[in-house]
Formats: sequence, structure tokens, C-alpha cells
Amino acid sequence: MDHMMEPSLNDIDEMIVHEKMQAALEYQNEAWADGMADGIEPEIIADAAIALAMRETIRLLGEDGAEAMLTSLRERMLAGEFSPERTLQ
Repeated sequence: MDHMMEPSLNDIDEMIVHEKMQAALEYQNEAWADGMADGIEPEIIADAAIALAMRETIRLLGEDGAEAMLTSLRERMLAGEFSPERTLQ
């Protein structure tokens, strides 16, 4: 087999991260649906999810790491990454 066709370790790592992200998004979607089914408003679910994510991020990365993540998220938001109208190619 030609070694040029084999995925690199970096490619494999990226695929693993992508799969984990997809699984995490599925868990989040299920939790969101459960909250909505229990009558919790979407704004409250979103606020709780963001608060929990920030607490965990600060615990893991510290305040500077959390700030860097927020900066990255802001840039991604402004680029339209999270817009519901965005189409993936």
C-alpha cells in the first residue's frame, strides 16, 4: 500500500476530535430537548449551558484560558459559524 494514501497521525487525531464533538453535540441536543419538554424556556437552558461550560472551562484552563476561548467563540460567531442559516459544504 502506498504510504501517501495512509492518514497521518494528525489526520487521525482530527477525526477523533470531530467524532467526539459530534457525540457531545448529540448529548447537548438531548439535554436541550429534555429541558424544553419539561417547559424550560430556551433562553434559560442556553444561560445554564453557557454558565456550566464557563465554570468547567475556568476549572480546566483558568480564567486566561477561558477568556481565550471566549475570544475564539466570538470570532467564530461573527464569522457566522453558529448561524442557523449557515450551510455546511
